[in-house]
Amino acid sequence: MAPVSRTSVRNLLLKALPDESFAKLQPHLEEVPLPTKAVLVESNEPTEHVHFLESGLASIVATSHTDGEEIEVGHIGREGLSGFHVVHEVDRTPQRTFMQAAGAGLRMPAAALKDALKDDLALRHLLLRYIHTYEVQLSQSALANGRYNINERLARWILMSHDRLDGDDLPLTHEFLSLMLGVRRSGVTNEIHILEGVGLIKATRACIQVLNREGLLDLAGGCYGVPEAEYERLIGSATPSDADPAGPAPTTV
Repeated sequence: MAPVSRTSVRNLLLKALPDESFAKLQPHLEEVPLPTKAVLVESNEPTEHVHFLESGLASIVATSHTDGEEIEVGHIGREGLSGFHVVHEVDRTPQRTFMQAAGAGLRMPAAALKDALKDDLALRHLLLRYIHTYEVQLSQSALANGRYNINERLARWILMSHDRLDGDDLPLTHEFLSLMLGVRRSGVTNEIHILEGVGLIKATRACIQVLNREGLLDLAGGCYGVPEAEYERLIGSATPSDADPAGPAPTTV
């Protein structure tokens, strides 16, 4: 199989790497399809591979070990990497990561990534900065859940999905939105109708079409934007207008 070409890479972390660092990873990168529900990280099991997402949307989900309650705690798209706990020399995690929207990625053995991190400071610094932005995303999710209403939180999650997926038609089911918001599906349906009523989105079966991104930004207010700004500051822009693979690479670290 031919090695992955650097010019065809869409993942923003790989695009931000210096040439020498990318060359170390290149022999280990394998293009793989990532269908909906594909598990990237299974909870409490050794993580054998990491995935640099090229397209699609993955969810990181926290689950109660006693009663099975679960909620999404993070998104991963082409700005990120699944299984990033291995960067901290941790071989497994209680959290589960799986694909919510089908896409593709570049898979590599976790052991190969850990070997590359041993003597490549540029790679290590970049991935640690990415993990920092995820931690900011997680803290902002806690803030949103505690201080913002469901409409505002729904607008935030739609914006985050819009950032990571191609186009304005987002393959988001009511089941997924319920998982994101931690509310019942009936509650999600009511909130979707409210956003439709003011012309921000159009909902069809298993799809949310973004009609007015600026309106969603106004509705989300302060619960959207902090992790996104931190990612841009440390790694590069990951907004929809900059996700075009034919466009310029993001600013390097």
